[in-house]
Amino acid sequence: MSVREKVALVTGAGSGIGEAVADALAAHGAAVAVCDVDAEAAAKVAASLAERHGVRTTGVGADISDSAAVRTAVEQVTAALGPVDVLVNNAAVDVIGRFVDSDEETWDRIIAVNLRGTITVTRAVLDPMIERGGGRIVHIASDAGRVGSSGEVVYSATKGGVIAFGKALAREVARHGITVNCVCPGPTDTALLGQVADYSQRMYDATVRAIPLRRVARPDEIAGVVAFLASDDAAYMTGQTLSVSGGLTMV
Repeated sequence: MSVREKVALVTGAGSGIGEAVADALAAHGAAVAVCDVDAEAAAKVAASLAERHGVRTTGVGADISDSAAVRTAVEQVTAALGPVDVLVNNAAVDVIGRFVDSDEETWDRIIAVNLRGTITVTRAVLDPMIERGGGRIVHIASDAGRVGSSGEVVYSATKGGVIAFGKALAREVARHGITVNCVCPGPTDTALLGQVADYSQRMYDATVRAIPLRRVARPDEIAGVVAFLASDDAAYMTGQTLSVSGGLTMV
């Protein structure tokens, strides 16, 4: 898979799936910008990638719900590494619980990060991609956005929105050589899945039992699919939504 010397920006890359995606892209030779709301975590991951893979990296801190912070982060990435060729929109938040027990403040935060944040970061890198006549955009959505997930109603809504946004954008930018695809992880061994276990161990156990492969995913198993979509090997794929869920959803 060829991403060598491309500049990749991965949001929410200070840990979990985002960190694994950044690692996979760096392992294949990309220069990687690690973006996270935790600037210290972003810097640590970036330094580790540079040491282990010998690629150019930079770490930037940004809350993607803040459009000014996003613009500043993209400017920093461009100054350090060059224009963004590959964008992976991974950053997301969730609060596990019944919808009837949730409040507007929680809804607003989830929507601001997961949906509006994805739109904001995408818009910030799009003009240079159009000018250069190419680019790869990969959204990390969720199967919750395809089939719904109890205890994650607003989260499911935002991820459904991300999927629809990706499809519509793919149609608009295809003529510029830019592809847009979504990856929908199933249950994955991250802090977010830990929230499910904390909320209800019974729910967690039932979810794992329902997975045909009988286990949750490792972050690197999601990252490999993302790296493929970011590569030249996926040049003729756009507007697609791929589930990586161990067979939990087959849609």
